Amino acid sequence: MDSRLVGTINKIRDESLRAKILDLIEKPSIQVDGRTYVGSPFEVSPASTFHHHNYPGGLLEHVLSSSKIASILCDCVEEIYHGKVDRDIIFAGVILHDLYKTLTYEERVDGRYGFTPLAERVDHLSLIISEMTRRGFPLDLIHAVYAHHGATGPMRPKTVEALILHLADLADSQMNGEVIKAARYLVK
Repeated sequence: MDSRLVGTINKIRDESLRAKILDLIEKPSIQVDGRTYVGSPFEVSPASTFHHHNYPGGLLEHVLSSSKIASILCDCVEEIYHGKVDRDIIFAGVILHDLYKTLTYEERVDGRYGFTPLAERVDHLSLIISEMTRRGFPLDLIHAVYAHHGATGPMRPKTVEALILHLADLADSQMNGEVIKAARYLVK
């Protein structure tokens, strides 16, 4: 496992939660209709097929960058607004929010990414939420992951942790898109 990802996981102080996350990352899978679907390795998976981080290793980059952004947002909430933030929920949410994209994307013969047969029926968010629920993850973490798309998702963030996860995800996704556009422009 990538040492930077291990560093992010180790920021989670709750040993039980950390162990659950390690187990899920090492074996991203889900059983549906008696069939087990297994994801591609976290470190080589893209974070999307077309938009942000749509290249090998993009998911890892997205999680690492979102983690740094989320950490700074936590500092702002605590130091400037005098709020309280459960950083275990934040780091766990950053790590897990797109994890099941590893089950929904596959590399095609032409090198581009497309959807797996599983993804033609169920999206990554529904998959991770059902698996987190089955495995007994904390409700506040399940909510943060479920609400990470903000107003465009199935539920808006209702906790400060869910809001921070949403903002970190959004900021990194948009930043990646703009960096890629700028690089393409400079190459021309």
